[in-house]
Amino acid sequence: MILIKLGGSVITDKSSYKRFNRDVVSRLCREIKGSGRDVMIVHGAGSFGHVLAKEFELQKGHIRNDQIDALTKVSRDVRELNGMVIAEMIDAGIPAVSIPTGSCFIMDDGDLRIDDEILRRYVDLGVVPVMFGDVVLDRKKGFGICSGDTIMEHLTKIFSPDMVVFVSDIDGLYDRDPKTSGDANLIAYVNEKMLNAIPDETTVADVTGGVRAKMRSMLSMCSDSRDCILVNGTVDGRLKELLAGGNVICTRVGR
Repeated sequence: MILIKLGGSVITDKSSYKRFNRDVVSRLCREIKGSGRDVMIVHGAGSFGHVLAKEFELQKGHIRNDQIDALTKVSRDVRELNGMVIAEMIDAGIPAVSIPTGSCFIMDDGDLRIDDEILRRYVDLGVVPVMFGDVVLDRKKGFGICSGDTIMEHLTKIFSPDMVVFVSDIDGLYDRDPKTSGDANLIAYVNEKMLNAIPDETTVADVTGGVRAKMRSMLSMCSDSRDCILVNGTVDGRLKELLAGGNVICTRVGR
């Protein structure tokens, strides 16, 4: 089984509130289906979650009363996004079902608690459970933001996938921001030592952490036999070729 995260930067325009990249998502779903591989899918919240979550500091927990209205709106918005992603998956022939993180699970001081029975029962039926970044109740902080990357870490431990793939809007990890630096160099393979030498930068405001946080999260999902891969989902056919075992432009993260 392959665990795939469709990043918020590729399924939405993160610079504009609630802008869904339908054509891109539709194509990615067809590529996943066309690969013939068994998958489990997580997606980010993108501009449906990050804009209000950042403005009202929802990642800090319940610290003021005006956050409650923002909590309900973010919860509504990410479910709207999830509904559109699920619709594209079903249209592509993927038997997908929504598993809203904030409705099914809880956090304890930022640590997500997943009861995996729900997920395993769907998988046993041949259904693809789809989780997503969400506002989640927290026993100590009241609530918090659970990122798609955090969900990926938990699913990797539960299901031990053969491959873990992060789909983004860039070719992989660079030694500097490729969106602002014309001489940025793609890093084809990175380990922890190399990661420590890379500047921690991100081009879009993100309440779940920047590039360094994502890479460290990916490192935690690696094993002696499993790398994590960051690949560009905006390039036609690249995800399908990767899932089929092809050699594509990407960054592999390993121990």
